Amino acid sequence: MTDDVSRAEAQPPLQLLLVGRREEDYFIIQDLLRAHGGLLAANLDQAEGLEDVRNRLARRSYDLVLFEYESSEEEGLRIVQELRRQGKTVPFLFLTEHADEATLAEIIRAGAGECVSRSELNQASLVRTIRSVVNLHQMEQQRRDAEDTLRKLYSAVEQSADIVVITDSSGNIEYVNPAFEKLTGYSRAEVIGQTPRILKSGEHGPELYRELWNTIRAGDVYRGVMVNRKKTGESYIAEKTITPVRNAAGQITHFISNDRDISEHRRLEAALFQAQKMDAIGQLAAGVAHDFNNLLMVISSYAELMQDSIGPEHRLHRNVQEILSASRRAADLTRQLLAFGRKQMQSLQVLDLNTILRDISKMLPRLIGEDIELIIAPEGDLGRVRLDPVQVEQVVMNLAANARDAMPTGGKLTIATSNVEVDGGYIQRHAVVPCGDYVLLEVSDTGQGIAADHLPHIFEPFYSTKESGKGTGLGLATVYGIVKQSGGFIWVYSELGMGTTFKIYFPRVAQGKAKTTNTQRAVDEAALRGLETLLLVEDESAVRHPACEFLKKCGYDVIDAKDGLQAIDAASKHSGPIHLMVTDVVMPGMSGGQLAEVFGDVRPEMKVLFVSGYAEKVVLNHQIMDTRSNFLQKPFTLVSLALKIREVLATGRAAGAGSS
Repeated sequence: MTDDVSRAEAQPPLQLLLVGRREEDYFIIQDLLRAHGGLLAANLDQAEGLEDVRNRLARRSYDLVLFEYESSEEEGLRIVQELRRQGKTVPFLFLTEHADEATLAEIIRAGAGECVSRSELNQASLVRTIRSVVNLHQMEQQRRDAEDTLRKLYSAVEQSADIVVITDSSGNIEYVNPAFEKLTGYSRAEVIGQTPRILKSGEHGPELYRELWNTIRAGDVYRGVMVNRKKTGESYIAEKTITPVRNAAGQITHFISNDRDISEHRRLEAALFQAQKMDAIGQLAAGVAHDFNNLLMVISSYAELMQDSIGPEHRLHRNVQEILSASRRAADLTRQLLAFGRKQMQSLQVLDLNTILRDISKMLPRLIGEDIELIIAPEGDLGRVRLDPVQVEQVVMNLAANARDAMPTGGKLTIATSNVEVDGGYIQRHAVVPCGDYVLLEVSDTGQGIAADHLPHIFEPFYSTKESGKGTGLGLATVYGIVKQSGGFIWVYSELGMGTTFKIYFPRVAQGKAKTTNTQRAVDEAALRGLETLLLVEDESAVRHPACEFLKKCGYDVIDAKDGLQAIDAASKHSGPIHLMVTDVVMPGMSGGQLAEVFGDVRPEMKVLFVSGYAEKVVLNHQIMDTRSNFLQKPFTLVSLALKIREVLATGRAAGAGSS
């Protein structure tokens, strides 16, 4: 008895509610509970009707509701039914007298836990009945809660976006969720009883699987990344966690594998890494190109002077011509390096790609040969793009040359344009391309295709699968650089033996009148001479000296200086006008832009021509904004310098107008 009392005192008192208008019943029940030696700790409240019950239940929770029930009363049943409809789970105990079996059945159906006759009510029966009803209710509730938890767990696993696989201790599959079926293509019925080996891709050695099994059989959690194979044969990358499940005795009975498909994540990581690598190579390429530009200027300038000094009949004339030809080819390489590094100067115009293609298509047959069928498929009412027409020509010609080399026995080259709208669905597959309106330039061939292991590298400079001497490895690097510098995106689709397709997306601009620019520049080498006074500022003496000599031969009065301070001093000693200053942009001490600002105050009528071997960004950082009309990119020939000088003298802006 003492132990029972101790256990009762250790538990919180039950909260009981008596529903009925008989006040004597309240006191009888209260006395019976108190007189039972403390075996059942309980607090008793009383409510007289339905509204009172509602109010009390709204304010607090009860462990048991007792009803006084007469055969002529229906209120008790209504209360029980209403509370059940409201989802109240409190147990009920009916205190009744003279109730027949039909009434008792109705009471139980309504949801009451027990019925007790008042005449049989005593201390022992009351406590026993209350305990029985409360305990039964509590048990019905570790069951409802357990079922609810199981339902939630089942729903969570069934609706999880991650794969869930449950196997027995031998690795036989007992359960897979819908995410498994959706990703792998296997139905639940196909894999039950199988082992996860059906997903084996063959891309991992036996040591990985040995480590996996050793880990989980030791009772530890395995975490790793694995390449698996779908039913279709397509691979996917899974981030995997396998957890052992133990029974009450501590024995491993099952394994739960949670897999997350990270294929897209890895693809984006690879794309980001590739872009960062390409940017780094581009920075290096641009720096190398600048140094080469100055060296090439020296080689080509002295070769030009030598050529002017000897006639065509001279035995060294052919040698000089070869030097000039080689320097021009080298200059083309540096321009391609600058294009790859997205550092090439651009002359941006609003263009109709169809018009550009129409001009280029006249030259393409000679480039690709007669055994390749050329198809031009322009879309009508094509949107406008903002591009450099010369760079567009570079892109198309490089892709066409690549296609020609991929079809040595002939084939078909198709160049098409179209308006496209990139939406959310496309982004899921090509997350690098933002939503928007684009003009698509598509170049396809029926050639040999590109092997999968070469595809990630095709845009890298000097990476080539061609035989030695068959190309520089800069063609696609140039294409890549031009497309990225122009704000576009490029994708390549290729399989061995199935040909190659390049898709280039240029952002569409607002409709406007497109310029019909002829991409072939006419060069008039006759108009080189002039009588004006020039100020030539160049810190590289090997570049300055031949330029000065050549310009003097053209009739100019040339004042030369190695830097900005020397140029200011030389100009101050010259009493006559200086019609044009030719200055390098990047020089020690004072930049070409700063020098132009100084002369804007003291010689506002003097015009300026800037030259540089640096990339566009560097030039623009020196406040040289009008790069189309008063800028010449190194390396250039002495003839092109003379032609540009005549152009600037005729139309250029004076130093007094400002350099920015």
